[in-house]
Amino acid sequence: MDRAESPSEKLVLEFKEDTALTEMMRLRVSSLQRSGQKRQDGERLLLPHEAVYRLDFAVQELGFSRWYFSLSGHGRVTITGISQHWTPDLTNLMTRQLLEPIGTFWRNAEDPEESPLKCLEADMQEFGERIAELAKVRKVMYFLLAFKDGAEAANLSCSIEFIPGK
Repeated sequence: MDRAESPSEKLVLEFKEDTALTEMMRLRVSSLQRSGQKRQDGERLLLPHEAVYRLDFAVQELGFSRWYFSLSGHGRVTITGISQHWTPDLTNLMTRQLLEPIGTFWRNAEDPEESPLKCLEADMQEFGERIAELAKVRKVMYFLLAFKDGAEAANLSCSIEFIPGK
């Protein structure tokens, strides 16, 4: 029997920057540069325009509902999920641990600032469903957010809505 969904049955989780993990990954890059060493085969180094974000799941049984995304100004933000349970003191981020599809939101420089953000809706739907699937076995999930074409972390608000118990 279907029940009517009330707003109280929704769970909205905000993507939060993990500043300690972002800094640790930046230190890895600078350490390699200083020592003249190369990255490990398959290792994914953090780029200057990227940061690590996380979602914390208090509830594991979730169904994806929708994305909430706002960006003041213009630019492009890509969100890439990471499949590993992160222990950055012991393991480096490997390219094979990056999930497909990635989420991308953008507003072009010529678009009015009040215009809605553009996205690849099918990819965003699949990405949200993939996050809900991984939440069944995770209490936390990590993401790489890349800021391009004028986008900045300070101008970003990103969260995802789930329906608990699905």
